[in-house]
Amino acid sequence: MIKPSRTTRKARAALTAAAVTGCLVTLSPSAGATATAAAAPPGRVAVDVASVNGSGCRPGSATVAVSPDNSAFTVTYSEYLAAAGGGVAATEGRKNCLLSLLVHVPQGYTYAVSHVDYRGYGRLEPGATGTQKASYYFQGMSQTANRTHQFHGALDDNWQVTDTTGIEALVFAPCGEQRNFNINTELRAEVGTSDTSKTSYMTVDSTDGSISSVYHFSWKQCPVRR
Repeated sequence: MIKPSRTTRKARAALTAAAVTGCLVTLSPSAGATATAAAAPPGRVAVDVASVNGSGCRPGSATVAVSPDNSAFTVTYSEYLAAAGGGVAATEGRKNCLLSLLVHVPQGYTYAVSHVDYRGYGRLEPGATGTQKASYYFQGMSQTANRTHQFHGALDDNWQVTDTTGIEALVFAPCGEQRNFNINTELRAEVGTSDTSKTSYMTVDSTDGSISSVYHFSWKQCPVRR
């Protein structure tokens, strides 16, 4: 598998906060939570990986961590790279990853994911294209439509995109139920009109641990059962 050079990894570590922002196609809000947003709950929030599947994330190649203030969790990949051209096998042009997460929250609270920051590095020859897609859903609930971001060569730089959802359209986990939160992502590299003898790639690979996908929580308090 193609890996970015030391210079590339150094550039990725210097990723800026510049973002391309899009809107998720969302579902109607779930019932069972109060209408006003709440601050992050006290106590411990934990996120465990229930399962991981896909050509972009072999078991053990994706790790999850929760921020100390319970405002977000991060997913760090170590092998997520799509490449095309230069003799690379056609199967390397599309990679995907389906993560199923168990999110443990303090009693009396529920959560939604309000926006997601994806970061990576792209090296696209002139005429080549790269694509990043993502969708999210709770176990037993409908899946959101894919949100797609496309990149065009020539490109040799860090990239960042953000998917956002308005507060009125957030989908919250049902109160009092444990449902897995599923993240379905895809990464593509396509030769397009570029020189087919040269390799183009897109990656959310994080060999040096400096690049993570960040999922930001929105919290609500559940109604008190009487």
